[in-house]
Amino acid sequence: MTHAEQKRMILELRDYTHRMTRDEEELFQMYVKRNKDDEDLDNIAQRRLTEMYERYVVRRPRRI
Repeated sequence: MTHAEQKRMILELRDYTHRMTRDEEELFQMYVKRNKDDEDLDNIAQRRLTEMYERYVVRRPRRI
């Protein structure tokens, strides 16, 4: 995962913090702080961020 992808996922997940459990929200806030400090996430943190992204950010195809 690149730093740009990580930043995009965090920005999109900010709108869904009200749906997260307390533990997930605390974990997410840690990711936000690490992103602000321009730190790269380790493999475990990347996997958890991706899982949170897939769970909360729903992509629906547009109808034409």
